[in-house]
Amino acid sequence: MDTPAALGDFLRTRRARLRPEDVGLVSYGTRRRVPGLRREELAQLAGVSVAYYTRLEQGQSTGASDGVLDAIARALRLSPDEHAHLRNLARPARAGRRPAPRAEAARPSTRRLIEAMDGVPALVLTARFDVLAWNPLGHALVAGHLAADGPERPADRPNTQRLLFLDPHTRELYPDWEGEARRAVSSLRLAAGEYPDDRRLAELIGELTMKSGEFAALWSRHPVRKCAFGVKSFHHPLVGPLELTFEMTPLRDSAGQCLLMYGAEPGSPSEAALRLLATGVASPTTTTTTRTSAPR
Repeated sequence: MDTPAALGDFLRTRRARLRPEDVGLVSYGTRRRVPGLRREELAQLAGVSVAYYTRLEQGQSTGASDGVLDAIARALRLSPDEHAHLRNLARPARAGRRPAPRAEAARPSTRRLIEAMDGVPALVLTARFDVLAWNPLGHALVAGHLAADGPERPADRPNTQRLLFLDPHTRELYPDWEGEARRAVSSLRLAAGEYPDDRRLAELIGELTMKSGEFAALWSRHPVRKCAFGVKSFHHPLVGPLELTFEMTPLRDSAGQCLLMYGAEPGSPSEAALRLLATGVASPTTTTTTRTSAPR
């Protein structure tokens, strides 16, 4: 992962989204060669020299203090997630102390936990969004067209981000595909900042950039947002529309793994549809699943 280049891209995109008048600077109407703030304007707001900020944006300074990074974050009006991402990118040696994820299996206790979740779709994901395990309802919700034992076979292990951009069945699953795509890229950006030495994560990002113009366009905007909870809309091929809440909970001491769970509002049509899907999972003869491999 080219962390210095990523740092420069991130800072430039954040400068570009601010106008001088947004931050209290006077613009005299002269033609501006670049969108947003100039380097010297941002340096002035952050209280650092133009030369120093230029070196930082060019990836030539890796020892920025907390005070300097905090000042730049304030000047750029970064969100807390963006602020944390800035620190990871500006200090690649520090971020690199988090080793690339190596655990390639969900703990047996975690597997038992998701199997015991009656009526709750659940998945265990790696930091790079590979699916290590899912319960039957989780499989039926997000990838019923794939083989249920795919997570057990590394060569066919599904990746939720790869599916979203490269698998037509998954694209049809999300009525607001564009919103889901932005959420996915934002999450991958955070992961790339946290695990700059993860070769497989870099390969995934490279693959998506080459194979999906939509991914490449979103990636170039450098979106950053931790998507740990919220609401997702589905149009499931078996039970129709669903609006489900989701929660992503980190699993301690598990190399960045997390537990993704979905739920429906009690008494809602989505709850009835999710119950119907669960009934189909319990009685597989009532549904048809195409056993295929995830796109590689």
